[in-house]
Amino acid sequence: MQNAFYNAWDRERISGRSDENDFRSSFQIDRDRVLHTPTFRRLQNKTQVFWSGEYDFYRTRLTHSLEVAQIGRSICHWLQSRASGPLRADYFIDPDLVEAACLSHDLGHPPFGHAGEKTLNFLMQDHGGFEGNAQTLRILTERIFSAKRTGMDPSRAFLDSILKYKSLWSELKTLTGKNPKNHFLYDDQHAILDWAMGGHDFPIELSPGKARDSFKSIECQIMDWADDTAYSLNDISDCVRAGFLTTDKIHQWAEKNGIHCEAGGSLEKLMEAIRGGKVDPFIGKRIGRYIQSTSLRECVNFLSHQSMRYRYELIVDEDVRRESELFKKLAFEVVFLSPQLKQLEHKGNHMLHQLWDLLEKRYISAGQIDGQNFQILSNDTAGEIDQTSDSSAKARLICDFLAGMTDGYASRMYKRLFLPDFGSIHDLIG
Repeated sequence: MQNAFYNAWDRERISGRSDENDFRSSFQIDRDRVLHTPTFRRLQNKTQVFWSGEYDFYRTRLTHSLEVAQIGRSICHWLQSRASGPLRADYFIDPDLVEAACLSHDLGHPPFGHAGEKTLNFLMQDHGGFEGNAQTLRILTERIFSAKRTGMDPSRAFLDSILKYKSLWSELKTLTGKNPKNHFLYDDQHAILDWAMGGHDFPIELSPGKARDSFKSIECQIMDWADDTAYSLNDISDCVRAGFLTTDKIHQWAEKNGIHCEAGGSLEKLMEAIRGGKVDPFIGKRIGRYIQSTSLRECVNFLSHQSMRYRYELIVDEDVRRESELFKKLAFEVVFLSPQLKQLEHKGNHMLHQLWDLLEKRYISAGQIDGQNFQILSNDTAGEIDQTSDSSAKARLICDFLAGMTDGYASRMYKRLFLPDFGSIHDLIG
């Protein structure tokens, strides 16, 4: 049965190639291409909350992405199951497409979590910045199949589903007068953004920044809420299990922020779950509640005539959204700002700085280190950099290399290069 929610424009690929001879749908092809790549597998050794190797139960970027994908698919099924509509058996939000978006949403994140993202953005400040979502777009369209460096030829609907931000780096810099911290695309991605929008210009009311970033396809909205759900709930579970989040710390945090832990309230229920050793059941029920808090509302905008993907917006119950924000704030201020994690962030920041300085000196500014042409990178990577004459393009390729590293690979490379007592033939395998 043909799904009337999508049309040929949604399924069109950047290359223009057809999927007619494949037994899978266009969006199943998108999902499968992501799943079978080293880029996706590397997420198993990239930080979500705690550094890889710190604990054996915590979530990595890979397990987080899998959980987001499950939540995203469940939201699709929940929305279709509602008797009030507007979805039906032959008109529905494709769960394979949403799953592909959820599996891909963190592909561009570098080692060492958001601290690594901030570090690379600082290091790339003279070359157009670094942003995890922009890097995901770069990977999908240019880098994911490393042999050809051609990307995975995504469909328009899939590509659009991961575009949380639609403002260019230079647009935000012009707007604010300073380099943007996050939430931007690289300037050379304007053609990809234009293709995703079908050549339609943004109306004046969708100016660069928050206004334009609020304009998302329904699949992107679902992915975003699934990510928020996993982030605000599952990360809480990891924090409790790791001993970073206790009832005493929650009480202290609530008092500091003037929050009353009333009976039956979100924080009190969380503390009851911690005291009773039932955090996982508590989180599980909350995930179900967050999924079922969603509904659709029809809207009109400059692309709603072009695609059903822009004819609806995702509505989330306000009480649930407030609770999600409360839990995110709790985890951030009690755990992410703790001295233990800040010390690890400093170490990750130091390693990336050192690696960048060495690679920049060798492959961009000097071409030599102490008068010698040490080959630090692989022949393929070094050759691609050497064939590029523009310094910013060289910097972007070095940034690609660093961003693609796992936590463990970055740490091992740092040790091989800078610690005299580390290094053997066995350590050379990244």
